[in-house]
Amino acid sequence: MAQTDAEQDARLEKKRRLHRLRILIIIVPLSTILILTALCIFLGIRLYMVKKELREVRAAAVVSVPGQADIEITGGSETDTEDSGTDVEPSLYTVSGVDEFKRTDIAGGDSSKEETDIRKVYLTFDDGPSSNTNRILDILAEYDVKATFFVVGKEEEEYQSLYKRIVEEGHTLAMHSYSHKYSEIYQSVESYSADLRRLQEFLYETTGVWCRYCRFPGGSSNAVSKVDMHDLIAYLDGQDMSYFDWNISSGDAASSYISPQNIIRNCTVKLQDYDEAIILMHDAANKNSTVEALPKLIETIQAMEDTKLVPITDDTEQVHHISND
Repeated sequence: MAQTDAEQDARLEKKRRLHRLRILIIIVPLSTILILTALCIFLGIRLYMVKKELREVRAAAVVSVPGQADIEITGGSETDTEDSGTDVEPSLYTVSGVDEFKRTDIAGGDSSKEETDIRKVYLTFDDGPSSNTNRILDILAEYDVKATFFVVGKEEEEYQSLYKRIVEEGHTLAMHSYSHKYSEIYQSVESYSADLRRLQEFLYETTGVWCRYCRFPGGSSNAVSKVDMHDLIAYLDGQDMSYFDWNISSGDAASSYISPQNIIRNCTVKLQDYDEAIILMHDAANKNSTVEALPKLIETIQAMEDTKLVPITDDTEQVHHISND
């Protein structure tokens, strides 16, 4: 009987050990998985916070045009005389505090020595077409100068010939936005992309040009977008589109009157600081002083040594107010 009790005890102890072993086999891997999952969640949250802080720091570094007073970016410069559909408060579009702009070479290749010796100046016109577009194109044709037009969507018959003339005369047709309504465009990535696709398709149907160059209304540094501008930049990258801000402003975005003389001064006072200067101007019905300044501005730039006026192309260095990261 004693032998039998000992055997029973041994068998019970063996069962207990097997039970503990099974528990360990289950608990150890499960604990490891839980610990690794918690660690991944922690690191993910930490990475998100670091990226967010980095973006806020970079966004705070947004720049004003060097050597000038703060620039008011109104977005809808035709509000006084034509219905541009813009619903922006001008006070929200003051960009200040930036000393230099970030540039990205679209082509990715090295320029020849001859090219680097020549300063390139890009006249860019936002918000057109307008009742002033033909006047602008006439002046550009007179001086044999090509420019870049960041246009909006206007389906009225009177504007159809203007889109076509821009293309036919060798200028670069680029996209600003279809509606130019900030409150709608900057609601989400989806709303921005829908607006841009509408403009892209409209311009293709009108001119046969599939546009790939963009300028954000208010610039990439605008202060009212409800969506992170980096998300919109990422969208453009994914669509093989390039966006252009500016490093020189004519000052004609202001709602108040600016004289042709001041426009010329704003466009040229810091021009020699840049190898590639992208000048912000506006093509709008109430921007007559911009049109009046254009002949003298072109003459002044053409008189500069080793300087030429050119339209935006794939070889143009992108000027960005904020980083693409």
